[in-house]
Amino acid sequence: MLALLAHSPAAAGGQIPLVPIAIFIGLLLALLALDLGVLNRKAHVIKATEAMLWTSFWVTLALLFGGVVYLAYENHWFGLGVGMVDAVSGQPLASPGRSALVQYVTGYLVEQSLSLDNIFVIATIFAYFRVPGQFQHRVLFWGIIGVIVMRGAMIAGGAALIHAFDWSVYVFGAILFFSAIKMLALNTDNIDIEASLAVRVGRKLFPIHSEYDGQRFFTRVDGKRYATPLFLVLLLVESADAVFALDSIPAIFAITTDPFIVFTSNVFAILGLRSLYFALAAIVHKFKYLKVSLAFLLAYVGVKMVLTHHYKIEPLVSLAIIGGILALGVLASLISDTRGRSGRDGVFGPDVERVTRLTLRQARKLVILVIGATIVLFGLLMLIGPGPGFIVIAVGLAVLATEFIWARHLLGKYHRGVRDIANRADRALGVRAMLGLGRARDVNPPGSDAPSAPPAEPPRE
Repeated sequence: MLALLAHSPAAAGGQIPLVPIAIFIGLLLALLALDLGVLNRKAHVIKATEAMLWTSFWVTLALLFGGVVYLAYENHWFGLGVGMVDAVSGQPLASPGRSALVQYVTGYLVEQSLSLDNIFVIATIFAYFRVPGQFQHRVLFWGIIGVIVMRGAMIAGGAALIHAFDWSVYVFGAILFFSAIKMLALNTDNIDIEASLAVRVGRKLFPIHSEYDGQRFFTRVDGKRYATPLFLVLLLVESADAVFALDSIPAIFAITTDPFIVFTSNVFAILGLRSLYFALAAIVHKFKYLKVSLAFLLAYVGVKMVLTHHYKIEPLVSLAIIGGILALGVLASLISDTRGRSGRDGVFGPDVERVTRLTLRQARKLVILVIGATIVLFGLLMLIGPGPGFIVIAVGLAVLATEFIWARHLLGKYHRGVRDIANRADRALGVRAMLGLGRARDVNPPGSDAPSAPPAEPPRE
């Protein structure tokens, strides 16, 4: 996988050096070893608070790595960023680091958003096999190892295909359109798990024991080797991600064709999927319009990919559009959920209902914090270049203000500050207009004896 990624044709037409990819994979292996070997060595149930902390950690780490991407491409570390050109003009970029950062953040946002749909399926698989809570982290951990290897190979193949055949972008665009339609039409609540290919293949390859043996994938009964139900769950999680990769890989290639940016943004989105599952599995069904926004997101990147050779869209504009689509889906879901809860009585006892509401409220706060802060970050990035940065920042603060009091105060101060700037600009323009008018009147004041300018001579024949 490392050799394929390292020698895949990049957007600039060169090859990505082996060194930065090797360093990144080394960092990735160290993080995974720390996760499974130290922090989660003993099987335990991941509670909502722990999941929120881990989600915050992975999101923060991903955003911090964006700074590394900026420095690497701006200073051409290991040859990264050499030969990068502007997506619209085709001219060499004055700041390749800034362009790489925008592409990385946009790609990460797209991949993280599309991974939310994966949570629906994972929750269905765990519920069907009644996987004990303390074993779910192990399944997701080893599932992610396979996912990273599989996506790395798909990214290498996709980059080589796009570089070799220009028409392949139309194929990827068609795949994204089909995925958008499928996402709107497919009902994940009625998945026939027993009929899936992964389950049928698993049952043919190994005899399946009916009971779990701790967190083992294989066990021995009367000297005979059996696969446990946990192994079938692992196969299903891997196969589900393979299906979702058919959507997400073409989607990020619509953002950038640089294999290093594609791979790193993919990996960070996958690493955050485990903790995001434990934080959101209980409430993800409440975001009823999230699927709709994801479908529109896929449709947009499909259009962007089809138009690649005809019309170039600025990376910051794509970032604003994608952030706006996701923000609208989340806001519509939150408003719908708030209206739907009015007048609803609890089905369970008051204590259970109170604990459930508390857990859901914590998870909801996390979702709003991550999405709102991300939108604000996009707005700040837009202030560096062209784009409606002030508007995007206001949208991000509005999302945060739905749950946090400090965000409401900050939003009020932000609105007052913007109004003050606008008023000062209006006054400055008014003064300049008055001064300009005064100077025009002083050129030839009324009653003066200054001769007027002679009339222009008629043109000679």
